[in-house]
Amino acid sequence: MPPLSGTLVVDLTRYLPGPFASRELLRYGARVVRLESPAGDPLRDIAPEWDAALNAGKESVVCDLKAEPEFGRALCARADVVLEGFRPGVAERLGIGPDSLPETVVYCSLTGFGAEGPHARRAGHDLNYLGYAGVLADTAPALPPVQIADLGSGALAAVGEILAALLERQRTGRGTHLVISMTHGAHRFAAHRLGGEPVPRLLTGGLARYRIYETADGRFLTVAALEEKFFRRLCELLELPEVDDEEKLAEHIRSRTLAEWLELFEGEDVAVGPVATLDEAAREFGSQPPPGRAPTPGEHTEAWRRELGAD
Repeated sequence: MPPLSGTLVVDLTRYLPGPFASRELLRYGARVVRLESPAGDPLRDIAPEWDAALNAGKESVVCDLKAEPEFGRALCARADVVLEGFRPGVAERLGIGPDSLPETVVYCSLTGFGAEGPHARRAGHDLNYLGYAGVLADTAPALPPVQIADLGSGALAAVGEILAALLERQRTGRGTHLVISMTHGAHRFAAHRLGGEPVPRLLTGGLARYRIYETADGRFLTVAALEEKFFRRLCELLELPEVDDEEKLAEHIRSRTLAEWLELFEGEDVAVGPVATLDEAAREFGSQPPPGRAPTPGEHTEAWRRELGAD
């Protein structure tokens, strides 16, 4: 039996971080109900394929919380977990803040900058959070190819905190109010570097043995031979002296195609690999999507009205 079987999650979030978090909870066996405004999640129109992937297997209830707060509050009160992504104070004004719900609810507020402080009400998206967190300092103006703050310090951090809170509730019978700050969390990803680094710009090109190199066919090879034994064996296979020389490595690696290099390195301890396309990666490492499809807006509203006696 999945570990969260019998757990009801009500998700009031939109866009990416919250739906990703509730999808993970769904994967663990939770029942997830999206509580949407009549306008729905903008992601449905902006990126319908993303919406379908994030929300397959969930339910959708539409409620105008300003006009009908009792219905929304009744649904949230039934939940084990409530996940919201409003700016601080909005959920309380809508009557669905943590103090309006039973003490058994694990209430998770997914925020950009936390619930307090000078940035608490600041608008932002993933790129802004990463910029404030210092994560982009070594690579700006290059853009990150995945939403690190949204998904790592946001969604996955929320899932971890929620699971811990559910364990604590088993002991105490009480839920809690969790506040996740994507900016604070993203800073923690890099904070271990504050005391200095063994090599300047270690992760962003400071070492020839830790870089991405172009191959003869315009593909790319990742080289992360940090340990001396890996680098020694890499140089033996490349028939090069053991010198951390980016130009020599780059010139040599451009002499063969990606497939040729991967064949040469197969079975060798060299910490080398391809820059795979997303489709290539999915074929080898992708997981099965949640069963079912993404719900249409409000598809389950009437069923929940009957369940809650709100007809």
